[in-house]
Amino acid sequence: MTRLLIIDDHAVVRQGLVQAFHDKGFASIETAGTLKEARAKIAAFNPEALIIDLNLPDGSGLEVVQWVRKFSPDVAIIILSLNDPAQFVKIARSSGANAYLSKSQSMSEIISSVNFALSHPGSFTSTITADQPLDFDLTAREIEVLYLLAEGASNLDISLKLFISISTVKTHISTVLRKLQCANRTAAVKIARDKGLLL
Repeated sequence: MTRLLIIDDHAVVRQGLVQAFHDKGFASIETAGTLKEARAKIAAFNPEALIIDLNLPDGSGLEVVQWVRKFSPDVAIIILSLNDPAQFVKIARSSGANAYLSKSQSMSEIISSVNFALSHPGSFTSTITADQPLDFDLTAREIEVLYLLAEGASNLDISLKLFISISTVKTHISTVLRKLQCANRTAAVKIARDKGLLL
């Protein structure tokens, strides 16, 4: 019996996924709506498969992906998001996810992706083709910094949240500004939202 954890901040999305997976024989399903709740559920439930939204109220789903991958190479991890630029295919893969899907995909495609990831650990699939042009070459960590900048976090806040030094935070921010070709944090957040990197 596969243990599935669904992490999404929208109750209606969680309920829809739970029902669809129940109908396909998944009997052991838990849900979480925040990063904090997700970490607690992962520790207690020890899921074999995860479906994760990128946009959570207290951070990015990428944090969960990277955290899980520190402990297990075999958990099936599917990123399911409204963010649809090709940039996220690369970020999802580099963070350790098995698939990157848009929420516009059908339930059957989502279920198929989970089953494929369960039977093929280490694989990566996406509904976005790899030959689409990338707007930016941001890393998963730089995306996490962008999310925190969008929340108005200070350098110290980011340092504490991501467990990195303030000098490293400054390096990440300057790299983000350079890659987005802007002069300050506010402009970076606006560009990221305009390009679909943030909701």
